[in-house]
Amino acid sequence: MQKRIIKRKKHTEHYQREKLHSSIHASCLSVRDFAGAAELTAAHVCSAVEEWLEQKHEVTSADIRRIAGRMLYKYNPSAAYVYLTIHDVN
Repeated sequence: MQKRIIKRKKHTEHYQREKLHSSIHASCLSVRDFAGAAELTAAHVCSAVEEWLEQKHEVTSADIRRIAGRMLYKYNPSAAYVYLTIHDVN
């Protein structure tokens, strides 16, 4: 999946599932979620974001953060709050 992501400082990079997964996982662990649950949650959120990304060629990192936060809220509202408000969890 070669999607262009426009970052906050206006440079671009390709979508990297590992970066999103790591960030979601860290947010879950920061609110004392179990490691296994954090892993599953991160996998589900990444899959949902990738499904959303299928129709896009270029998105901003803020778009990904917004969609990932919305999906994460379904599984862990506390972790979603951390993910959306603290920009450097991991």
